[in-house]
Amino acid sequence: MTHPPDKPSLRRVLRVKDLVFFYVTAVLGMRWVATAAAAGPSALLIWVLAALCLFVPLAFTVIELSSRYPDEGGIYVWTKRAFGDFAGFMTGWTYWGSNLAYLPGLLYFTASTALYIFGDRYLHLRDSGTYFIVVAMIGLLIAVAMNIVGLEVGKWLATVGAIGTWIPMLLLIGMGFAAWARFGSATPITAHSLLPSTGLREMVFWSTIAFAFTGLEAGSFMGEEIVEPRRSIPRAVWIAGASIAVIYLLGTLAIMVALPQAEITGLGGIMDAMTATGRRIGVLGLAPIAAVLIVLNTLGGVGVWLAAPARLPFVAGIDNYLPRAFGKLHPTYGTPHVALLLQAAVAAFCAILGQAGETPKQAYEVLVSLGVVAFFLPYIAMFAAMIRLQREPAGPEVVRPPGGRPVAILLGWTGLATSVAAILLACVPPPGEADGRRYVFKVVGLSALLVASGVLAWVIGNARRRAAGTIG
Repeated sequence: MTHPPDKPSLRRVLRVKDLVFFYVTAVLGMRWVATAAAAGPSALLIWVLAALCLFVPLAFTVIELSSRYPDEGGIYVWTKRAFGDFAGFMTGWTYWGSNLAYLPGLLYFTASTALYIFGDRYLHLRDSGTYFIVVAMIGLLIAVAMNIVGLEVGKWLATVGAIGTWIPMLLLIGMGFAAWARFGSATPITAHSLLPSTGLREMVFWSTIAFAFTGLEAGSFMGEEIVEPRRSIPRAVWIAGASIAVIYLLGTLAIMVALPQAEITGLGGIMDAMTATGRRIGVLGLAPIAAVLIVLNTLGGVGVWLAAPARLPFVAGIDNYLPRAFGKLHPTYGTPHVALLLQAAVAAFCAILGQAGETPKQAYEVLVSLGVVAFFLPYIAMFAAMIRLQREPAGPEVVRPPGGRPVAILLGWTGLATSVAAILLACVPPPGEADGRRYVFKVVGLSALLVASGVLAWVIGNARRRAAGTIG
């Protein structure tokens, strides 16, 4: 018999508008727009396919499961309900671990963008590993401090992050189409170029495009900090989702019409496009302003991805799988400060480790692929939970997809298949990678290490629970 420990009380401070900002900041990654544009016009069709095969199933899955079980913990609670304690713990562990690769990659993008605030003066630092690590540490420090103070303060990182997305993307889209009207497209866009290539090396970036649509489940980690979660989450998901899809498509198109495909890179593509487009149409002062806003956006993203996954070790600490310290709240601010500090410390370690023997660009590519593999592992469990939980009766409070159970099962299988495909593609070295075997070893080896460490943590946690008498 299990005896649940007393659960600390969290404050409900997130409303629909806060969730919309949260989702936009969590999901909409400006760096993915540049990554897509670097792949050429076929990326436009792949955005649509990714939306249909992942984003739509994900949205309906999050809406239904969060309305069934609106507790703090989200994906951890859902998979635990569907498959038991071990599955729930491993899902939460791999989701939390995937964030440790995601955050350094996001911080590297922040550092690259920050160089454009000062024009061309500091662009030589694009090859400086020390610069990228220092900026990553500063960004983490800001984000963790604001989140420890509480979501009433930390939620402003998401608000600023969303504004820091919309304004520069609208500027880029406007400037791109102005250049297109005056000079034509820098990247030829034809019916033939819109067709995706089916070569394995060219398909690698498909996993990144799918990854760009992930994150809608993050808000559900904070279910007990959301005002009326069964009503607020669905509304916020659809409002944010519509803006995200439109910005991805128009932003990718704007970069391609501004720059030749060969000149677009994932790490600096947006700012290169903004700078080049400004020169073409005679507007030179917008790029530094956009750089400031994009830095605010990415810092907001760091704050969001510190706040949400940190609730996983918090909930696991309450369940006594991890040391009880993770289940404690800050005495003044009422936040899971131990879990937040752990998240930031390990992310800082990964940011430094990612530079080992690599240039910033190479480290960035490894971190992106590692993040994709690790992130989609818990997605497999989440979509499988969506399928399995259709066996349970749905009360009037459950928000189901149109068509009910059969459609929910179809959406679950679609999302699951897409997740498996994304993992396999992310393990393939990208075009131009000099040492493919080392690349695969890093991505697959570190992913396996993440899973193995979770199993070890589970074994230790179970021993702790038996010693504490919470397993009978």
